[in-house]
Amino acid sequence: ILVALYYGGILRFYPINPRWDDRDIFILSKGHANNSLFVVLADLGFFPVSELANFSKNGSMLCQHCDPQVPGIETISGSLGHGLGIASGIALGKKLQGKNNLVFVLMGDGECQEGSVWEAAMFASHHHLDNLIAFIDRNRLSSEEFTENTSHLEPLEDKWKAFGWNVKTVNGHSIEELLTAMDGCRTSRTGMPLMIIANTIKGKGISSLENLPRSHHTVPKGEEIIKAREELS
Repeated sequence: ILVALYYGGILRFYPINPRWDDRDIFILSKGHANNSLFVVLADLGFFPVSELANFSKNGSMLCQHCDPQVPGIETISGSLGHGLGIASGIALGKKLQGKNNLVFVLMGDGECQEGSVWEAAMFASHHHLDNLIAFIDRNRLSSEEFTENTSHLEPLEDKWKAFGWNVKTVNGHSIEELLTAMDGCRTSRTGMPLMIIANTIKGKGISSLENLPRSHHTVPKGEEIIKAREELS
């Protein structure tokens, strides 16, 4: 999803000036995935690649959740369930200002069990925020358990449609499908916010982590790292 956004010619950004007025806004609501975003931002020149080696070390700007002290990060997102509300507010502000910036937000499916997400969903459709594009990383796992075993989300697509959203469901591991789902999002004005449900597999490609609840907190070590690199190569 991040690769499609940042390398697919969709997201408008300017690494030399991260606060460029005409940039699109991207909010990583599932802020615990920030290490993936940090790698993308460093590769694109928002900050030196060498800084990645300091991740989570004392004094580093790269913490374990998103923080706007990092160039390219728009907001703190350590507390789940808030990203869509923040994105909706920004999107409304851009419309009121007559600006054509797009606002993107990436959520986890586990956080969709929070009421704040559905309040924001109502707000966005009520205000016809067709400059708002949201993604759900639908891996069916929250931090400890499968989502459908705790508070089931299905039928997820129908729920978002009922809340007044334009909904597309894609293979979240397919760059082509993700780009197709976003095609025309800058010029099309449907009067509806766009939700892209991206079906994914947590830990895909790494046998010790794939589709396991424990993989949310597990860090591969030693031989596991070597094997994971072999499996992904």
